[in-house]
Amino acid sequence: MNADNISDLTLLHEAARHGGACAMSWFSDPGEITQKSHNHPVTQADLQTDALLRDFLSAARPDYGWLSEESHDDGSRLIARRSFVVDPIDGTRAFIQGKPHFTVCIAVIEAGRPIAAVVYNPALDEMYCAQTGKGATCNDTPVAVSNTCELEGINMLASDGLFAHKNWAQPWPKMHTGTRNSMAYRMALVGAGQWDATLTLRPKSDWDIAAAELIATEAGAIITDPAGQAFRYDLPKTVKDGVICAGPALHTLILERVRNSKKSRQTP
Repeated sequence: MNADNISDLTLLHEAARHGGACAMSWFSDPGEITQKSHNHPVTQADLQTDALLRDFLSAARPDYGWLSEESHDDGSRLIARRSFVVDPIDGTRAFIQGKPHFTVCIAVIEAGRPIAAVVYNPALDEMYCAQTGKGATCNDTPVAVSNTCELEGINMLASDGLFAHKNWAQPWPKMHTGTRNSMAYRMALVGAGQWDATLTLRPKSDWDIAAAELIATEAGAIITDPAGQAFRYDLPKTVKDGVICAGPALHTLILERVRNSKKSRQTP
């Protein structure tokens, strides 16, 4: 492969395949598990996959900046015209537990926004891809967000406990809820129309959401933080306050409920 002559998206696709193969080589035994911080495990698989991706991508695009969950933030992303934002294994807890709900996430960022992205689930061989203005695909098949416009009965990727909390200003209707440890995978599944929405009020980092945001957006979803603000990925701070991801109608309904709870100062 002559990396100089291929598109960023093609490069990301190839890199994700290599990263996924590396991760899968550890899937039955993730090696030593340590804690980066409270409830944030890291395995040898995370570190080895990160090193592989950095070597592969940096060799192909040496002038691009770099941000990864498992690498030191060297600040290159703040001065380069384009940067890679990478999560070598998003959903490490699922990976450790042997669940096929983890992903390799890579985005190219320009002017604070993702312009090419892949989210790859190697255990299920699901490759989600997107490029600005060209739609989103899963395994080369175009995908689109669901057109559901009512909250009642929707398929929501979020913790049951989030909606059962008593401090919501307005009770949530009955929904079918499910969870996936990888935030990127949740957003990709919404973009693919397999689930209607995903919501978290927990902090997420750029590497958790940058790639998946482009995929879901190109599939027709709206993605914001719980205050309704769009994301940027060229800021010194890499932590976001949470994520709402859904089709336009559902996003409006979810955002309204979250905002109403914030206004009443009773947000869960």
